Amino acid sequence: MVAGQKIALGRSHAGQTVTVLVSGTALTVEFCDAENRVVPRTGSQPVRSIKGQRPRAAATNCAPAATVLG
Repeated sequence: MVAGQKIALGRSHAGQTVTVLVSGTALTVEFCDAENRVVPRTGSQPVRSIKGQRPRAAATNCAPAATVLG
């Protein structure tokens, strides 16, 4: 869940650590394999926490991060 919005990424991405870039109109999800997915924002709720939660067991060695743009 990012900014109060649930994002379905599919089973192929289950357990992966991703980076989410937040702008005023879209959420960009960056995967470790250089794939990006842009999801339109459905609400205007602001991001309350920049520090992401560390997953219990990540499938890859990518570090979690969250970036707020605009």
